Amino acid sequence: MAQLVEFASNNLLLVSGLIGAWLVVMIYEMRLKAQTMTSVGTTDSVRLINKGAIVIDVRSPESYKDGHIVNSRNVEIDALPNDKAINKKKNKTFLTVCDDGMASSKAASALREAGIENAFSLKGGIRGWQAENLPLVK
Repeated sequence: MAQLVEFASNNLLLVSGLIGAWLVVMIYEMRLKAQTMTSVGTTDSVRLINKGAIVIDVRSPESYKDGHIVNSRNVEIDALPNDKAINKKKNKTFLTVCDDGMASSKAASALREAGIENAFSLKGGIRGWQAENLPLVK
C-alpha cells in the first residue's frame, strides 16, 4: 500500500488523468443508461400504443400533416409542460415522436420533469417507424 501511495504522489499527473478518464466514462454511461430508459424501439412502441399510450408528435404542423401515427396529437415541444390536457393525464403512458428521435427524447425528458413517470420517446422517430414499414395516416 505504501508503494501505491508513493507511486501516486510521484505521478500526480498520471493519476489525475486516470481519475478524470474514469469520471468521463461514468458520466457517459449514466447518460446512455438514462436515454435508453426513455427511448423505445418500434416494437415496444406498438405495444405501448396498443395498451393505450397517448402519442404526442412534436414535429412541425407541416410535417405532421404529411403523415403521422394514427391518433397522435401534434403538440410543439415548448408547449408540452403547459399543455392542460397532458397535465390532466399524468398517470397515463405517453409516447413522444419526432423526425429522428432527438427532439422526442428531449420531449420525454421534459414530461418526466413535469411529473409524468411513464413518458417514452420513439427511437429513430418517424424515419425509424417508416423503415419498419409501419403505417402513417395523413
